[in-house]
Amino acid sequence: MTSSTSSSPYIWEKNYPSKVSWHKEIPSVPIYTYLEVTRRKFGDRPAFDFMGKKWTWEQIGEMTDRMAKGLHDVGVEKGVKVGICLPNTPYFLIAYYAIAKTGATIVNYNPLYSEKELMNQIEDSGTDLMITCDIKMIYDKMAIMLEKTRLNQVVMCSFANILPFPKNLLFPIVKAKEVAAVPNDDRHIKFEKLLSNDGKFDWPAVDVHNDVALLQYTGGTTGVPKGAMLTHANLSSNVEQATAWFPEAVHGQEKMLGVIPFFHVFAMTCVMNFSVKCGFEIIALPKFELVPTLETISKKKPHYFPAVPAIYTAINNISDLSKYDLTSLKYCISGGAPLPVEVKKRFEAVSGCVLVEGYGLTESSPIACINPTDNTTKSGSIGLPIPGTIVELQNPETGELVAQGERGEVCIKGPQVMKGYWNRPEETAHVMRGDFLRTGDIAYMDAEGFFYIVDRIKDLILVNGYNVYPRIIEEAIYLHPAVEECIVAGVPDEQRGEVPKAWVKLKAGQSLTIDSLKEFLKDKISPIEMPRKVEFREKPLPKTMIGKLSRKDILVEEKEKIVEPA
Repeated sequence: MTSSTSSSPYIWEKNYPSKVSWHKEIPSVPIYTYLEVTRRKFGDRPAFDFMGKKWTWEQIGEMTDRMAKGLHDVGVEKGVKVGICLPNTPYFLIAYYAIAKTGATIVNYNPLYSEKELMNQIEDSGTDLMITCDIKMIYDKMAIMLEKTRLNQVVMCSFANILPFPKNLLFPIVKAKEVAAVPNDDRHIKFEKLLSNDGKFDWPAVDVHNDVALLQYTGGTTGVPKGAMLTHANLSSNVEQATAWFPEAVHGQEKMLGVIPFFHVFAMTCVMNFSVKCGFEIIALPKFELVPTLETISKKKPHYFPAVPAIYTAINNISDLSKYDLTSLKYCISGGAPLPVEVKKRFEAVSGCVLVEGYGLTESSPIACINPTDNTTKSGSIGLPIPGTIVELQNPETGELVAQGERGEVCIKGPQVMKGYWNRPEETAHVMRGDFLRTGDIAYMDAEGFFYIVDRIKDLILVNGYNVYPRIIEEAIYLHPAVEECIVAGVPDEQRGEVPKAWVKLKAGQSLTIDSLKEFLKDKISPIEMPRKVEFREKPLPKTMIGKLSRKDILVEEKEKIVEPA
């Protein structure tokens, strides 16, 4: 795992991008510091574009200060947990930084959560106040939470108020069925009323290494939702590391497209916080829709576009892609799921941008590795450890380092690694091995220090006692020109214990048989890796809240088919 030279103890250092240093000092600051600095430097520059309405950094900064003062006046302080349950809007950014300024802890919520999921997270985290909006599908669940959980108050943000004229006037009329009727009582605080102050307040001192800025819920390595405690130091370190990786960025001038949800740690850091640090204009869409996204790129010319592989795949496969202008894109960052090599090649060809795959997880704020943005990037690799980050491949059972080129569990050490899981000391002890975070992912490292994820430990398929990795099979299937999407997972088999099954969605107008697919795969994977079962799907394969393919959901569907009602 290490080089023999004393001047370069880690193999990856000698292959680092020329303008980036692995030894770069990573400062730790209160996360809201970035907004204050950007407001001073780029106050009159555009900060946020939502559906055509824009705000400057001065306006965003002023509203953040006033919201922080308003929150303090209703009792928000250190130790208080404040939830954000919003789509991508300026309200999200303002609320996030305002909560941080009070010294309280942010708790991100997915607006699409079920009532049960909301209840569990509210009670587990201790959320007493929620920032949300008057969209009926979101607010109606919040109203139930006010009655059935510890949630005491909600701050109500008006969707119409952030739309440009005349949409702001038409929305409550045209979309009347989508707007909730909100009671006028002490448990509902209007956003505008909360901000009716001068914004002047002595912000509390922050212990960046110990004060928890964010509880970010994740299934982690066990699948049971739990809150990763991310300190101000964790969050700010990861922003600094990301900024160091893009030295060509023109601060205060460039634009970032945000279509993945800010409540997810990937977008929170790589879209929102990174943009605040760099003074980028954030062009936000409330959700990903293919045509509106392409129209936005054509019209508003963003330079950065982080997304999940399924989004790049959808763009690659749209029939009239040539009518959209993607040439403004400089860098696209793929995360959240493995990026198939063919998807990367195709997207770079149609857009002209550099699409780099990164790797991380909630517990590391999230970035741990990323590919260089120059011509040293390696397709199929998650890249190199970012500055100040050590990645080791350890034997999952013993913790011993594996030899270079061999497979081991990815373990991460760096300033971005979480403080631990909220109220779960045993879970924390399980994933922390000394200062290293055990990820549950299996990878190998090549001779130049680039890492390659093979699969998650829990997704391994045991075929007659042999380890089979779904990702290897998926990569081979994606090489077929007729394939749009695929998922591979293990299903029960009486003779072999488990066997690989592939669920495949074909591109429009394409046809493929099971036999012809297997013939195509014959020289690309071993006989034991060959899918024993193949299911062609007409409808899209199931995806998670951020749009990545969901192996978990496809297996739930499979079990429902196997277990017939009595």
